[in-house]
Amino acid sequence: MRYTTLGRSGLTVSRACLGTMNFGTSGGGACEETEAARIVDAFLDAGGNIIDTADGYTGGQSEEIVGRAVKSRRDQVVLATKAFLPQGPGPNDRGLSRIHLTKALESSLRRLGTDYIDLYQCHQWDDSTPIEETMATLDGFVRSGKVRYLGCSNFSAAQIVESQWAAQRTNAAPFISLQPQYSLVARGIEAEILPACRRHGLGTLVWSPLGGGVLTGRYRRGVVPDADSRMGRLKASALPMARAWADGLLNEPNLDIAGHVVETAAELGMTPAAVALAWVRHRPGVTSVIIGPRTLEQFHGNLAGLAKELPSETIAHLDEISRSAGTTIVNGMSTPR
Repeated sequence: MRYTTLGRSGLTVSRACLGTMNFGTSGGGACEETEAARIVDAFLDAGGNIIDTADGYTGGQSEEIVGRAVKSRRDQVVLATKAFLPQGPGPNDRGLSRIHLTKALESSLRRLGTDYIDLYQCHQWDDSTPIEETMATLDGFVRSGKVRYLGCSNFSAAQIVESQWAAQRTNAAPFISLQPQYSLVARGIEAEILPACRRHGLGTLVWSPLGGGVLTGRYRRGVVPDADSRMGRLKASALPMARAWADGLLNEPNLDIAGHVVETAAELGMTPAAVALAWVRHRPGVTSVIIGPRTLEQFHGNLAGLAKELPSETIAHLDEISRSAGTTIVNGMSTPR
């Protein structure tokens, strides 16, 4: 397992990050607790140390499952979670206000069964709350010892800059990380977001490196996705946002790119998923790659893919065929994640 520091901090994290959005059986989850615990143990045994969850994943089940799974090995884990998503019906039950973040943090600590969180992240931007209020509130968490480092997810370049400037103005702890979407079919962060991260001291924990599963070669033109696949579940979702996200990924350009990945994998004797993951790991500005397995078998396949080295000519070919590809999602409001 390779390691590096996260952003402009002394926090060391593994180049693979275990994402747990699938842990649980409610709210779209597809991984029972027993299997999730096996995945967590295998990840830590392999030398991985950063595990990411969120209060909005599977109705809170993900945090509960992660907390129980790491309880006996808590000191080995960089535990990351996120807040923003609705936690109730009230007007103050969502967002990045002081009132909501304070309640959300206490709830996450309870579900995770811990008294501190290593990396506490804003799940997305909140237009209705002054960023100075958010950063001052988060700084209070750090000063209290309940949080050690701060990060954000799905922020635009301008929002990153605003946040870091607000932290400076209020003498507050800054963000050290960003979680952006990034893959061969989602390269929108390269133009402005990755440069902003470099300038303002943020490492990156990139999510959906397999393009929602599109880059595994599982989906074909004119073929309805299997009901048990991620795209199948999204297309059957009652949420219009989820259906739109699936339709946006399963478009002609992205399926063309997936076809090239399948061909490249066959030439190299690799799986398509391994090719897609290895490409992401090679990219400048990527600190750690979030993998979100539903089974232990998927976990081992993903970890093996991240360890692969691609020939330079293969990287150049994949860069070229994906350069104009299209799913550019930089705001969590646009995705069901």
